[in-house]
Amino acid sequence: MSALLDTTDALHDQMLSLGSKARAAAAALATVPGPDKDRALRAAASAIRARASEIKAANAEDLANARDLSGPMLERLTLDDKRIEAMAKGLEDIADFPDPIGGVLADWTRPNGLNIQRVRVPLGVVGIIYESRPNVTADAGGICLKSGNAAILRGGSESVRSSRAIASCLAQGLREAGLPEAAIQLVPTTDRAAVGHMLRMREFIDVIIPRGGKSLIQRIADESRVPVIKHLDGNCHVYVDAAADLEKARKVVLNAKMRRTSICGAAETLLVDRAIADRALPLLVKDLLDAGCAVRGDAAAQAADPRVTPVEAADWDTEYLDAIIACGVVDGVDGAIDHINRHSSHHTESILTEDSAAAERFLGRIDSGIVLWNASTQFADGGEFGMGAEIGISTDKFHARGPVGAEQLTSYKYVVRGDGQTRP
Repeated sequence: MSALLDTTDALHDQMLSLGSKARAAAAALATVPGPDKDRALRAAASAIRARASEIKAANAEDLANARDLSGPMLERLTLDDKRIEAMAKGLEDIADFPDPIGGVLADWTRPNGLNIQRVRVPLGVVGIIYESRPNVTADAGGICLKSGNAAILRGGSESVRSSRAIASCLAQGLREAGLPEAAIQLVPTTDRAAVGHMLRMREFIDVIIPRGGKSLIQRIADESRVPVIKHLDGNCHVYVDAAADLEKARKVVLNAKMRRTSICGAAETLLVDRAIADRALPLLVKDLLDAGCAVRGDAAAQAADPRVTPVEAADWDTEYLDAIIACGVVDGVDGAIDHINRHSSHHTESILTEDSAAAERFLGRIDSGIVLWNASTQFADGGEFGMGAEIGISTDKFHARGPVGAEQLTSYKYVVRGDGQTRP
């Protein structure tokens, strides 16, 4: 990695250099055979395991300098043996996934003999801007490589040492496979002006993917001259229907909220059918409170347990990323659908019910990227979907929606083969 940059002119020149190298690397990667990309991914995974102590030492320095971060941000920043192994395994999972490039999506022949194919191709150069989570360095770099894209990664200043150590392992994997090291580049400065440069680099970057807080993502969406794949927040809901199996529901609700409160798939609102509120709310609320979750509820939720505090109007629209949940009753599945479509960030929603008709009504009418039936919202993850890994969960409807994995970082072109045809 280059030394940190100090001057505006140096930053401008360096960003142009990064972009130029990435564009050249993308051109080379577009035709690299799948086994070569997989070899680089596996070599990078081996490097992460072999250099785990180096990564942990870098992470310890980041944590020592991150005293002002909130609890959820610190939790995202921390790398332990389990998370380092997960990064390595994630790269191997990406390598195991079928190569998305070159696949024929459609094939037909016209009456004049022209054969037309729609063929999957890389997007080109992907810029990824993220905060706090150094593991994104491995996930994003690996997914971009698998999909034949070059990556320019800009991690947060709080994770700079960790990200550098991980990026060095990715570079080692590229070298061992004989691929251009510029295929995965880490912006070598903590200067926030680098983000502004990336948002204007239309000649070099084909798409920007931000991962971080709502303010960062909103700024990028507002200011970028490059197309953006994003989600602003993960205000996810769980609805417990009148026909729910309550023992099943208790387990799912607790997992959806408390397994990891700091991820975008954590449930932020619990809705309960009014028809079973007297029976279900005391159990569901007690489980959450006893697990250390603060519950902000409507009148029915407050009546269920004296520890519940009053819900405010803003709570229904809040992504807490913490052990806090909003809770209230609704009038059946239609009440739940109406509430969710008004307050959701269109990320992930779950219905818990044994009534298949109610479930299908919910799945069909909820306008979110991921909808689940009798499952925790914490399954909102590309790896859990069998996609190898993901860069994030898109709440957009163009170009990708839901988990953004290797296949979602592709486009297509039309390949037309003829034998001297001319148009009359």
